[in-house]
Amino acid sequence: MKKVVGVRFRTAGKVYFFDPKGLDIKRNDGVIVETARGLEYGTAVYAVREVEEAQIVSPLKPVIRIATEKDKEQEKSNLEREKEAQRLCKERIVARGLEMKLIDAEYTFDNSKLLFYFTAEGRVDFRELVKDLAGIFHTRIELRQIGPRDATRMLGGIGSCGRPLCCSSYLSDFMPVSIKMAKEQNLSLNPGKISGMCGRLMCCLNYENETYEVLNRNMPKMGETVTTPDGLNGTVQSMDVLRQRVRVLVEVGDEKELEEYSTHELKFKRRPPKKDKQDDKKKHGGENREEKEESVEDLIAKEERIGDNADTDDGDE
Repeated sequence: MKKVVGVRFRTAGKVYFFDPKGLDIKRNDGVIVETARGLEYGTAVYAVREVEEAQIVSPLKPVIRIATEKDKEQEKSNLEREKEAQRLCKERIVARGLEMKLIDAEYTFDNSKLLFYFTAEGRVDFRELVKDLAGIFHTRIELRQIGPRDATRMLGGIGSCGRPLCCSSYLSDFMPVSIKMAKEQNLSLNPGKISGMCGRLMCCLNYENETYEVLNRNMPKMGETVTTPDGLNGTVQSMDVLRQRVRVLVEVGDEKELEEYSTHELKFKRRPPKKDKQDDKKKHGGENREEKEESVEDLIAKEERIGDNADTDDGDE
């Protein structure tokens, strides 16, 4: 076990471990830490604690000091300068006619480097822009192209639920999200319903997915033939996954009736348990990362093609 403190550099983002070096660091304390980019100002998301050494990425960088009032003023000044830097960079992008959208600007704490984050459809030759910016700011310049998810996290906003975006308020990492999660939860495959502000699948599709996976194992499929407690065969017409109730169309004499049953009362072929999540993640991790970078419209079109092929295969049999 090793003592560490968790530090975050932005409102939302990954939490990094640092060596507290015996300092009495409390939650929400500002700290100055040593990183690969130089000295940085961060916020302790929790007090000093012990973690397994397997969780630590070596080498463990140290906390230089708890932020002083002077450090806090320096950080505040950097934030103000970043706004001006962003404005000037946008002017140079327009002047150079570059096809790129500037998202954010960030100074390192010691002002040794100025980073600009941007999005673009393809590769951008920004070498002349870097020269312009170096002449204006007289410091090391770095431009980083980011994806739509990271851009939305930086910009922030309000989601369709009326709350601040998860990615810009508390999520540390982006979780793999797939179109299968929307289907598992019986959601409409409408891009407007299941896509976030970034144009990709909403991160919240992941939140209840595991619960739906467990509940759906005890549910028949739509249109499946089941046997009722009375020994009658019927077809599934509708389902309430959370209540574990099923409405079945059964034939009673010459008439058809719609009856509701609890799933444990019915006889049907139940789904086998899913493989271990870690094994599944290793097997499909690349696929999930790819899906995360595709637009929702592309994912839905791909899923429809797979469904059409499956229907064709069934017909051939």
